[in-house]
Amino acid sequence: MTEVNSPPRAGRWTRVVTARPRLSLLVALLLTALAVVAGSGVADRLGSGGWEDPAAESTYATKALEREFPGSQPNLLLLVGSGRASVDDPAVAAAARSLTTRLAAEKGVTGVGSYWQSASPALRAGDGHEALIAARITGDENAMAETLDRIAPRYRGTHGPVQVKLGGIVAVRHEMQTIIKEDLTRAELIALPITLVLLVMVFGSAVAALLPLGIGIVAILGTNAVLRGLTAFTDVSVFALNLTTALGLGLAIDYALFIVRRYREELAAGADPLTAVGTTLRTAGRTVLFSALTVAVSLAAMMAFPQYFLRSFAYAGIAVVLLAAAAALVLLPAALVLLGPRVNALDLRRLFRRRSGDGPAEGAAWARAASLVMRRAPLFALGTTVLLVVLGLPFLGVKFGTADDRQLPSAAESHVVQQHIREGFPGSPGGGLEVLAEGGATASQYAAYRQRVSSLPEVARVDGPLVKGDAAYFTVQPEGEAVDDPAQRLVGDLRALHAPFDTKVTGTAAVLVDTKHAIAERLPWAALFIAVITLLLVFLLTGSVLIPLQAVVLNALSLTAMFGAVVWVFQDGHLSGALGFASSGSIETTLPVLMFCVAFGLSMDYGVFLLSRIKEEYDRTGDHDAAVRHGLQRTGGLITAAAVILAVVMVAIGTSRVTNTKMLGLGIALAVLMDAMVVRSLLVPAIMRLTGRATWWAPAPLRRFHRRFGLSEGEPAAAKEPEKEPAPV
Repeated sequence: MTEVNSPPRAGRWTRVVTARPRLSLLVALLLTALAVVAGSGVADRLGSGGWEDPAAESTYATKALEREFPGSQPNLLLLVGSGRASVDDPAVAAAARSLTTRLAAEKGVTGVGSYWQSASPALRAGDGHEALIAARITGDENAMAETLDRIAPRYRGTHGPVQVKLGGIVAVRHEMQTIIKEDLTRAELIALPITLVLLVMVFGSAVAALLPLGIGIVAILGTNAVLRGLTAFTDVSVFALNLTTALGLGLAIDYALFIVRRYREELAAGADPLTAVGTTLRTAGRTVLFSALTVAVSLAAMMAFPQYFLRSFAYAGIAVVLLAAAAALVLLPAALVLLGPRVNALDLRRLFRRRSGDGPAEGAAWARAASLVMRRAPLFALGTTVLLVVLGLPFLGVKFGTADDRQLPSAAESHVVQQHIREGFPGSPGGGLEVLAEGGATASQYAAYRQRVSSLPEVARVDGPLVKGDAAYFTVQPEGEAVDDPAQRLVGDLRALHAPFDTKVTGTAAVLVDTKHAIAERLPWAALFIAVITLLLVFLLTGSVLIPLQAVVLNALSLTAMFGAVVWVFQDGHLSGALGFASSGSIETTLPVLMFCVAFGLSMDYGVFLLSRIKEEYDRTGDHDAAVRHGLQRTGGLITAAAVILAVVMVAIGTSRVTNTKMLGLGIALAVLMDAMVVRSLLVPAIMRLTGRATWWAPAPLRRFHRRFGLSEGEPAAAKEPEKEPAPV
């Protein structure tokens, strides 16, 4: 073994974290209390957008239009209903004009216009009983939310002969933010008691079961404080709170399960508490450290993307992973030293468990399962691979779209307004494309350009130009839906169209085109980053060339069921009634990236737990098949229990009324369960049986590198004679 694996260094670390356990826990309690204060109100400072590329053409054009032509970019819509009367009825028109005038006088509101001012057919419903007042609320997301909170009660409801509902992107995002906060609180209330019951079932001891929950709460509160601090420097998405809760509980429980279990094994073997903690940190502690690094690497890959929606999950995920690992490696050992054998207090299973840590029945069952899989390795390897590939096939038909009001429950006010506009208004107001013209031009040049735009395929109508100095803009209404394939092709046609002035295209379809481009451009680099760092970390853990390659490929394969289910359920709408959402017919473009990074990291988490125990046994005995059986025997129950608990947390998140959050929670829950119950239990032992002792092969230079820098779980085998390295097959 290497110096880094030697008992003295591990002993020093044990002394550091256990020298004054009461002081360590007191400091942790004080820091947690400070985190509660520092993180208070974090949800109110988070944004509900962040899907756009800040450097994209559409983003530039949107900001320029907001600055020069605020009326071109309305983000607040008042749906004015006249009951059975016509919107042109004098009493209705008078009430609507009064509302328009009042809205124009509101602080923070600009660009107010209405059907009753312009008589535009696009602002009047086809049945003549509804029409729109459009306006723009200025400022950043927090300022817009404050303005909306202030003015909404003055306009929502009945005003004489008209009834008013609020919609537009500001209302949609504000309502989404409110619902997410409410749903997150409910998810925590669901997940915490169920998790505690499951932990008691796993540990038997109520005392041991409380330790993982305590670690998780510390990680969540600490991450909230980190996010609150980040909002002073950058935008952070409100969706990141869901990941904080899920990973904070899930990973803290994983790490605490692994450490507490190993500690109890050492106690059961006769070690005193301090020695048991030292052995636990040298073994399970190293595995936890490696696991945290692999998860953090997967989440860090989202920093490669320009959208702050994705970057926010990197901020939250890295913080909560590192805090969970730190708490598990620093606070948990201190608590275990203080508890000693009392960690088994209130053990509800003591009548059914023998002296060994797991209980022989469970361990024997996993050993028998591993033996069966390895005897029929080709059958299990082929069968599980085919199953996972088939489950992923629906993803081949994925259609990417944008997040809009259809993410909200059908009864949400802003969703109702937008649905009325989609179904009842001609040309889908707000769904058109805007062309910003800069550099100045003559009236004839503008007219000629408008004529060329009108002649493009998929163009239903062209309005404008509206000129202000050297800038002007046109509104181009596509035929069909605002973000369907023809509308996206129209974006490309407009950008390719020659003009005697500079043009920039924005609008919903343009934002989608730019977002897809930004994702596609950076996705290979993000995937390469994850793969390379993961290969390096797993090599440092195992010293093998083949195992890191297996880990990356099998981890990716474990995600196929999740991606197939996302399309089959959330895009195609199967089970939408049972799950309580309305399908928009597409998947928000950034969601698959987010789900891949999170699920891949969690899969590596379980992979590291299994591989580390297999490696420990192989180092001890040199028997490959026995090491695989032993690893599954010692970790199969642990990984399954951890996966079920994490799935419970993710399903609780998946009860959200916001479709994207529901998709995130339920999708990752499925990925975690498939990884633990199919990939780790069936595919990994089958593949390792097929590769045999060649699994551990590495060329001589890499073996020397691993001896110097590698880490592994297990005690140094000082007395063991070095073995000849197996040759590759």
